[in-house]
Amino acid sequence: MSDSAGGRIFFSNIKRSLEAEDEIVLISVGVDIGSSTSHLVFSRLVMERLDNRYIVSERTVLHESDVLLTPYAENQTIDAERLGRFIELQYEAAGITSAKIDTGALILTGVAVRRSNARLIGELFAKDAGKFVSVSAGDALETTLAAFGSGAAALSIRSAQSVMNIDMGGGTTKFAICHQGQVVDFTALDVGARIVSFDAHGRVDRIEEAAKVLAREAQVTLELGLHLGADDRLKLVQLMAQRVLQVANPQSSMAMSKDVLDLLRLDAMEYRYTPTLLTFSGGVAEYIYGRQESSFNDLGPDLAREVKRLVLEQWQSVQLREPAQGIRATVVGASQYTVQVSGSTIFVEPKETLPLRNIPVIAPALDLSAEQLVPDAIAQAIRKSLRRIDLHEGDTVVAMFYQWSGSASYARLDAFCQGIQMGLDAMIAKGKPVVLVGEADCAGLIGIHCQEERHFGVPVISVDGVTLTELNFVDIGEMLETSGAVPVVIKSLVFPVSNGLGKSGFLIESASN
Repeated sequence: MSDSAGGRIFFSNIKRSLEAEDEIVLISVGVDIGSSTSHLVFSRLVMERLDNRYIVSERTVLHESDVLLTPYAENQTIDAERLGRFIELQYEAAGITSAKIDTGALILTGVAVRRSNARLIGELFAKDAGKFVSVSAGDALETTLAAFGSGAAALSIRSAQSVMNIDMGGGTTKFAICHQGQVVDFTALDVGARIVSFDAHGRVDRIEEAAKVLAREAQVTLELGLHLGADDRLKLVQLMAQRVLQVANPQSSMAMSKDVLDLLRLDAMEYRYTPTLLTFSGGVAEYIYGRQESSFNDLGPDLAREVKRLVLEQWQSVQLREPAQGIRATVVGASQYTVQVSGSTIFVEPKETLPLRNIPVIAPALDLSAEQLVPDAIAQAIRKSLRRIDLHEGDTVVAMFYQWSGSASYARLDAFCQGIQMGLDAMIAKGKPVVLVGEADCAGLIGIHCQEERHFGVPVISVDGVTLTELNFVDIGEMLETSGAVPVVIKSLVFPVSNGLGKSGFLIESASN
């Protein structure tokens, strides 16, 4: 994405210095490729300098692509050739060439994440790899993206209420409870509009494993090549809608049967906050809010009707609201760049570890104000953050953001570093560098303690004077010889102003939060 030269940061394709300009205009693209649908959004971002950071002051949607039913080859891998043609046509429709794209976000969900599919899709964007943040979104991260992209997280601030967003797609339904602008609880269910689909003559041409389970429970005969009668279709859809409500409604969730639990793709929610507002996103939401009438040879319209009916009849303690985004909730923006320079009290060992690019950020909820820090509590918070963005297996380097408070005594540093070591144990075991980012002026002490006292046994990068949030990605450049500092480029998903967590402008999940 960027090169270091003389202590200044440059965009790779336009060679402009971020440190020399007060306003920068970028062309961005967001690409969402999922199990059921694929689509793009092109945007124009105006970025203005705020101290030593840049924020998005204006975001204009230039083109929203058609929504494509994700094409598959005969072996059930994604048909990269057809997908590539679709993407080319959307670039042409937007009047934008690849060379004009400054930045973007490529989001892969569902079956697109599978290794063979991800490789094929990656090849489509290989020439632009340096410009793109690439996110392989498992159930947890997709749930989080949908909650922010739909505007549910923002609504929880503006309304001062807890909001549940239900993202209903083709393969799964994701549930997220938002409180004070954060996703505090989530899960996912194997129920979606395209777990059964039909050909142009109404014959069943696709059956997912979850559909077979539901069909047996509903006592419905479901076979490839056969028509699904109206009565059987209704029985199947009604059962699917019931399962959605049993997970969503805190009262019914307390008595979830084994049949429901078996369909969960993540742990059941804890319901620490009771939602009073409800929003829907995803493809099925387009039918719930009357924004789509056409059928795509699946269960979408029927499922939307039954879910909405049950909500209005059985869940009267919540108020149904229309979100800012529906089917485009996970790709409402592309990448935003901000620049900060970490102070000189940093620790980088070995120095050859840098530069690092496109590192996802976790921001665990850590209370570091107590005189005695508890390593187990710190580790648990870190693991929870990793799980929320599907990075708990330790295969990917992450940057952990923390806000230090209180004295930097040996005992407090040792407890903190021990908690980090325990929380990142899967990543450390695989030899990945530990990247720590804080605001307070103590990064050097923390880095030294991790390496010299706790013996992490892997490279440690500890920088401070930088502010991050979850859903950020960071590039950490090589150390600047003149100052001993390192440049940090921060990239985040940009959400529209209506999703803006109650703030003015377009600054969401950016460096100044």
